[in-house]
Amino acid sequence: MIIDDLTEITEKELASRKKFTIRCCVAAGCVSSNSVGVKEALERAVRDAGLEDQVEVRGVGCMKLCCQGPLVQVDERNESPGATVEIRSVDTGPLYQKVTPEDASALIGTLQGGSSNLSQADPKHPFFAEQLPIVLANSGVIDPDRIESYIAAEGYQALHDVLRELTPKDVLDSVLQSGLRGRGGAGYPTGLKWGTVAKTPGTQKYVICNADEGDPGAFMDRSVLESDPHSVLEGMAIAGYAVGASQGFIYVRAEYPLAITRLQTAIKQAKQLGLLGSGIFESPFNFNIDLRIGAGAFVCGEETALMASVEGKRGTPRPRPPFPAESGLYGCPTLINNVETFANIAPIIRKGAEWFSGIGTEKSKGTKVFALAGKITNTGLIEVPMGTPLRKIVELMGGGAPDGGQIKAVQTGGPSGGCIPADALDTPVDYESLTQLGSIMGSGGMIVMDETTRMVDVARFFMEFCMDESCGKCIPCRAGTVQMHEILTRILNRKATRRDLEKLEELCDMVRHTSLCGLGQTAPNPVISTLRYFRNEYSELLVEDAYGPRRNGNGQCAQPTADSTL
Repeated sequence: MIIDDLTEITEKELASRKKFTIRCCVAAGCVSSNSVGVKEALERAVRDAGLEDQVEVRGVGCMKLCCQGPLVQVDERNESPGATVEIRSVDTGPLYQKVTPEDASALIGTLQGGSSNLSQADPKHPFFAEQLPIVLANSGVIDPDRIESYIAAEGYQALHDVLRELTPKDVLDSVLQSGLRGRGGAGYPTGLKWGTVAKTPGTQKYVICNADEGDPGAFMDRSVLESDPHSVLEGMAIAGYAVGASQGFIYVRAEYPLAITRLQTAIKQAKQLGLLGSGIFESPFNFNIDLRIGAGAFVCGEETALMASVEGKRGTPRPRPPFPAESGLYGCPTLINNVETFANIAPIIRKGAEWFSGIGTEKSKGTKVFALAGKITNTGLIEVPMGTPLRKIVELMGGGAPDGGQIKAVQTGGPSGGCIPADALDTPVDYESLTQLGSIMGSGGMIVMDETTRMVDVARFFMEFCMDESCGKCIPCRAGTVQMHEILTRILNRKATRRDLEKLEELCDMVRHTSLCGLGQTAPNPVISTLRYFRNEYSELLVEDAYGPRRNGNGQCAQPTADSTL
């Protein structure tokens, strides 16, 4: 089936809306708390009450406040049933939290004028009110398993307009002028990367979506894929048109089974409607997308290792240049962006580059999705304009540390990032500001720590992660991370000296500047940042205050031990 107009699908979908829509989160976080059982109980309660013609129970993606799941929200249409309406032409009703299957009858009863004691979240709380959803605009609103739901929310309209009205150069110019930077961590200008691939000669080019989200505590990309998979497919197709590619791949980690299932469903539906495949929107443009499942290696988030894995090889990085844009997958020009980057593309095309560039800061445009986790009251997903102060995110939106605790530090950027102390919370969250603090934006993980957190423990945790995930190809990363982990362990065991601390800093510098890929080059960041801001916590664990042999309790020189030197 090939369609050339989305209007009929949109009108049919919107006209079918009932008086009440009960949105039940069926993303992974709420699913783990039995939201599927809640949705089934709600459907039964609707049937038992004879309200099938008035109430729709819809499974939706992440509703953001993950710590209070399962989440259920009720919408009431402003229009009479059967009328053509906008997708968000509703009165948003109560947002129920921690809903159980046993609550279903009481919730349905409220639609008939009854009352209930169900716990409610406040949709006007800063956690929700301070967000600016672009990437997450459809999250928690549309049904991720139905392409019609996405189309009714202006889905694939940008792709339609691109193929009917714009040249590839027009698209490249729009992306460049928007100021969008890669959301995978490095922050490289997206338009420049696309332009390099477009101008590189080659009869075969590829587009790859990097969905190998491996940072501990990060779940932004997973949530987008589970909640709004078609936004990524549409962004990839637009990218393919702009750079001259006909084949796309989504490289997603096997630990995301729900995201994989929904991607498979989305790809199948898009192909059935002719939105992927040959002659999209009856144009000469052909584009296909296939999935590649990663086996869980963190290093495969690095683009050259990712491409090796897609090719069926061991996922190890290679030196650059040549860069993937010139010689990538199978030696062909290849465009690689992450999930969030592609999800920004369709809104930029629909609303214009000027609109997007008007959000954020001078050098960091648009919004950024973060996964709030750790010692924070409100854990979940947020999307805020670039430049939003860190304090606003963790204290106002996140609610601060639970049980009256004090925030001690915020770790951004995963194992490649750094720990930002509480006295720097007024820093705006953008690429340059975080780099100045010794951290990075990363893909969007944000782990909050309170006063009970030992920062040397944090440094060792991330170093152990990098040590285990090193591919072993280059000696600085393979051996250096092991040695740094050993020193951190000795420090925590109160067996290290000041000389050991100096060796740790020397190793950080060596690994940072001599490793082959980004994993090794950024592995020392948590150590460097904790030394910079919490050095006293290291010093307090050392066994001596000056150079010289370690002494026993009688003041005599202790015998050297195997763990006293490298």
